[in-house]
Amino acid sequence: MKSDRTVIEVSALHVEREAVILDRIDWRVQRGEHWAILGANGSGKTSLLRTLTGYLPPTSGQISVLGETYGRSDWRDLRTRIGMVSSSVHQMMEENETALKAVISGRYAQIGYWGEIKPRDRRDALAILRRVEALSLRDRPWRYLSQGERQRVLIGRALMASPKLMILDEPCAGLDPVAREHFLQFLIRLTRHRGAPTLVLVTHHVEEIVPLFSHVIMLKSGKVLTAGPRARVLNSANLSLAFDAPVRLTSTRGRYSLAVRPDSDVVI
Repeated sequence: MKSDRTVIEVSALHVEREAVILDRIDWRVQRGEHWAILGANGSGKTSLLRTLTGYLPPTSGQISVLGETYGRSDWRDLRTRIGMVSSSVHQMMEENETALKAVISGRYAQIGYWGEIKPRDRRDALAILRRVEALSLRDRPWRYLSQGERQRVLIGRALMASPKLMILDEPCAGLDPVAREHFLQFLIRLTRHRGAPTLVLVTHHVEEIVPLFSHVIMLKSGKVLTAGPRARVLNSANLSLAFDAPVRLTSTRGRYSLAVRPDSDVVI
């Protein structure tokens, strides 16, 4: 049953075009939880995101996000309440736009900010840049930001609309190992702020599932393989099924690593 603590709820979600894309997905996210969506390439991770944000209409089933039900609410309005950090947003940013203007544009759910900056927008954007540890970048054009700096600015842009839900679609893609670690530690600090949004991380790397992520949903061939608290779901047996290879998961001080077992016949 849905409650005011429910952030996402999908029931018997089915998406079919020429073939089945998502097959009867059941999933619920509650406030206070942060989820990782894990699976191999082609498992349905991106399709699930596109369905949640209204870009891939379901064939059947029910979707509720932030108390709004698909088919009864204007999903264009709902998108302004969801923070989205993805490669698609990344690629649309204007090369000459400063970090400050990029963050301000998030309030208006637009790419590119034109016109004079309002005092309130400047004040709020500077506060957010400080929160995402990027205040020193405020006047730097997008083209001169590193990949890690761009990800922080995009998170600041998403926070400008005070979202209750933030979706991070493979945010570490393109980051070197050091930059990735800095970014993940930044996410941990971000969630310690009062009023931090619920995070949903999409990844196929267990190394990115830091302790802040309390729950994991694994997808395979468009179906839910398993879902629930991280400690119960994230194990070698489930991962071997998810990636169709015998793998070994190890954990050290709450951080994970994955190795393909020597007896695997997977060809890379």
